[in-house]
Amino acid sequence: MPPPKDTESWRQNHLGHWLRLALERFDKRVLQLMAQDPAVPLGLSNLVARAQVGAAHLHITRHLPRHGTRLAALAHSAGMTKQAMGALVTQCEAWGMVQRASDPLDARARRIEFTAIGLAWLNAYQEAVAQTEAEMRDAVSSEVATVIALGLEAYAGQ
Repeated sequence: MPPPKDTESWRQNHLGHWLRLALERFDKRVLQLMAQDPAVPLGLSNLVARAQVGAAHLHITRHLPRHGTRLAALAHSAGMTKQAMGALVTQCEAWGMVQRASDPLDARARRIEFTAIGLAWLNAYQEAVAQTEAEMRDAVSSEVATVIALGLEAYAGQ
């Protein structure tokens, strides 16, 4: 007798799956808001609207400190290889979001820093995240959103 069809449902019915889908939805909404934000430079806004900027590019936005950092530290913070982060930085550099600058502590090293365009992008990102979080709270209730946030924070901190 063949097993019931629903015995394989566990593969797409677990917390990891729902977390991935929630993050994809969250990032998609953040990018939608950023594409419409008048503070985002038009060139970047158009790239977002045409889906040229995606979740991978948000790694730089999430992990690059305002004062900049070295590529290896940025890659480590984002959980990416140095090579993969280097490719993202090169792309974001071409868009005018970031620049490579000399490191005052080591003449051989380069730092990745936001440009003025990148700082405008970062500020728009902050506003879009706040709005997306508010929309999530409206969708699931403030209480449920608080429990989700506390639970995820506890789990991620282990």
